Amino acid sequence: MQMIGLGGVGILPAAPVRLRNRDVEYPYRQDSDFYYITGFDEPESIAVLAPGRPQGEYILFCRDRDPQRETWEGSRSGPERVVSDFGANDAFPIGDVDDILPGLIEQAERVHYTLGVNPEFDARLIGWVAMLRRRGSLAAAHAPDEFIALGHMLHDLRLYKSRAEVGCLQRAVAVAAGAHRRAMARCRPGLHEYEIEAEYLHEFRRHGMQPAYLPIVGSGPNACVLHYSANNRQLQDGELLLVDAGCESELYASDITRTWPVNGRFSPEQRAIYEVVLEAQQAAVAAVVPGNHWNEPHEAAVHAIVRGLCRLGILEGSPAAIIRDGSYRRFFMHRTGHWLGMDVHDVGDYKVGEQWRMLEPGMVLTVEPGIYIAAGSRGVARRWQGIGVRIEDDVLVTRGGCEVLSQALPREPEQIEALVGTAA
Repeated sequence: MQMIGLGGVGILPAAPVRLRNRDVEYPYRQDSDFYYITGFDEPESIAVLAPGRPQGEYILFCRDRDPQRETWEGSRSGPERVVSDFGANDAFPIGDVDDILPGLIEQAERVHYTLGVNPEFDARLIGWVAMLRRRGSLAAAHAPDEFIALGHMLHDLRLYKSRAEVGCLQRAVAVAAGAHRRAMARCRPGLHEYEIEAEYLHEFRRHGMQPAYLPIVGSGPNACVLHYSANNRQLQDGELLLVDAGCESELYASDITRTWPVNGRFSPEQRAIYEVVLEAQQAAVAAVVPGNHWNEPHEAAVHAIVRGLCRLGILEGSPAAIIRDGSYRRFFMHRTGHWLGMDVHDVGDYKVGEQWRMLEPGMVLTVEPGIYIAAGSRGVARRWQGIGVRIEDDVLVTRGGCEVLSQALPREPEQIEALVGTAA
């Protein structure tokens, strides 16, 4: 509200309910911006920030209590509990929004709202403003002069995590790490990818959490498909399994990837590629320190991967020339990380004024280099083909450097081999 200032009004709608098919709904997941401001998890809600409003600056519209509907859908907070339990200064039933919210907008010179995220609400808001403008031409009504994207200032706040937010991330990381351990221990040739996925879902739900995204469980050639999601192939002896999976605690996400041999033993070629990726990750993590810019961890990973692939004979030429011409992207085609928070690929600008953003304490990012040598790769010896490796951890920038939140989950090849297949 300090950033909005007097004369402005900020408007944040909750995520709408979406139909999966016919009358079956997708599991409800609240809009991250809305939840960040309100902590309120019910649909059909609107948060309004009106700095200087005498009757209360933080207003929340929500569903009214309805015993009949609650019998079918579960309890609702209602306006009274929204004030007492969620800190709103004032609250109204969502059914009254057409009567009340235009009046709040009418008193403002500026509307802070992010267009394009919720098309249905965009249309309603534009309709209210158009009504005020029509009325203004006939009477003393006033329509605001400016629309300003609320997301820009809100997302900059979300980029810096508080101690409480870091606690949510740590809990999500701990559960995801436990799920990876469980899956590794139960892995063996002959299982299907979906059976490994089920181990993750079991562990997430056992701790009251939901997956933060569709798990990637890719065995053999599927490990070279970056966003593979079918998860239906049978695990074969002698292959690698790459799993990218995380969960949410209070909507804060973990995002961890591990790659391991299905039979518990890396082949010489698999281990060689794995060690290059591990070296790249260690170099990238070492570059996550305050004062370095966003791209420095990626640059460190690229240098390590190019040197390693040249050492193995998979790439030929000088590392500097290969980096300049980008030919390494055949085997490492994505960035080394992304912001992490309430969204898996979290909000926050990566550049400020066309310059890479400087890393600062409180930022959280993933570090996830990988090498993917798909079957049939031209100019690559057959023994390297079909190997896909990614190692991903979640990293908090601290005053003195960084903290790898998922440090406790094994990543050294000997540790991986000692864990795979150990469950009875």
